[in-house]
Order: sequence, then structure tokens, then C-alpha cells
Amino acid sequence: MDQLSEDRKIVRLEETESTNSYLKELLRTEHLEEGSFVVADFQTAGRGQMGNSWYSTKGDNLLFSLLIYPIEIPANEQFIISRIISLAIKNTLDQFTDDIRIKWPNDIYWKDRKIAGILIENSLQGKIIENSIIGIGLNLNQQVFPPELPNPVSLRQITTTEQDKDYILDLLMKEFFLLYRGLQRGEKQVIEDEYMLDLYRVNGYYWFEDANGKFQAKIDNVLPSGHLVLKTLETNEERMYAFKEIAFI
Repeated sequence: MDQLSEDRKIVRLEETESTNSYLKELLRTEHLEEGSFVVADFQTAGRGQMGNSWYSTKGDNLLFSLLIYPIEIPANEQFIISRIISLAIKNTLDQFTDDIRIKWPNDIYWKDRKIAGILIENSLQGKIIENSIIGIGLNLNQQVFPPELPNPVSLRQITTTEQDKDYILDLLMKEFFLLYRGLQRGEKQVIEDEYMLDLYRVNGYYWFEDANGKFQAKIDNVLPSGHLVLKTLETNEERMYAFKEIAFI
């Protein structure tokens, strides 16, 4: 991987509560090089965005957390990290199948089904991001999901082929650092444009629901802050939403 230190720590676990939590604790006790990561076969308390949980059967899927030090990214523009990891996962999965999209803010979908989720935890110091822990749950080989999950899918279900977790992890890390180094070289606009092009339901009008009810709108923009900007069908009004303030129907 480009420009990554050989001193970076790689931890492989059979089981942990959460790879994000494990990496965070590790960081409290020792300095870790950028690109260090923790990968687990099973999480007893896997987490998603805003307190959501992440379910995965033991050994079937790719569950890992990655450490970076994005000190050049202003704290109020931290959503660019979300764009980069979302694109890295999409670019990786594009090598195996079609119809991979990014559902705002950073769920990864195949058609109308969720194949991956991301949890990013940034440690801020004033206007600087001191470090960023990026947790990924990617459904690779799981074939049966709990009925209460609304729309899960795995790469094996899509391709009918068992996938090599280490191979896909290596591909994903390469895709991530390709984009991350691009950002460091000043390619922020390229990343933002690609993210917009790859969004789920980016073309046309769809139904959404906010605190005031259901309405039809199209995705107009995603701001550097991560806010979603919609343009309504009936009134052509622009509306801005943070995560959890708007639902896709």
C-alpha cells in the first residue's frame, strides 16, 4: 500500500465487542502508525451509525476498523472521510458486481439492498481531527440473515461464489489509500463529484419522509458538512437535513 509504514499494527481477533472500541482502547495505551487496523471474525456488540447495531454471523463477513490521522482536514469538513471510505468500498465491490451505490450518508447498497455499513468516530482537538477510526461491516459470505433486518444482502448471495476475506480487505485498503492520498494532493473536488455521481437514487424524484410527513424530492447536493440537500417536486423548495432527520421511502 502506497506510503504506509511497515510499523503499522495489524490485529486479528476471533472475537471482540467492537473493532472500533478495541482500536480506540489500543490507541489510549500506545502510539499506532497510520494504516493500523483491527479485523475480527465476530463482534458481540457491533455498532452502526447513531446507535444502530450491526449483525454478522461468525467468520462470514469482513469486520474491521482502520486508523488514520487526517490532521489536514478541518473538523467542520470531516464528512470527506465518509465520502472516501464509501467510494473505496464501492470501487472494491465494482470489481465483482454491478449496481453498487452509496446511500447517503454512507451505507453501501446493491440495488435496493444493504451490503455494507460504516461507523466513523473522529477524535477532535479544536478545529483539527486528531485521529479517525473507520469501522466497516461488509457482508461477504453470509447466506442467511435474521428476518427482522429489512434488506440485507451479501456478495456471495449476489455472485453465488464464496469470497476471500483477506483478498477483499487488501483491495479495499488499496482503494481507500488511493483516494486518501488523492485528497492530500488536493483532489477534494474530484472525490466530492464522484461521491455525488455514485449516490443511491441520485437521478429523479423519490419519496422521502421527515418530521412533517411524506413528500417527493430529488437529491440536489451533499454539503461539506454532510448535510443532504433535497429539492421538492411540488414547490421546488430546497430542504437541508442532517442524518436521521430524513428517511428514504
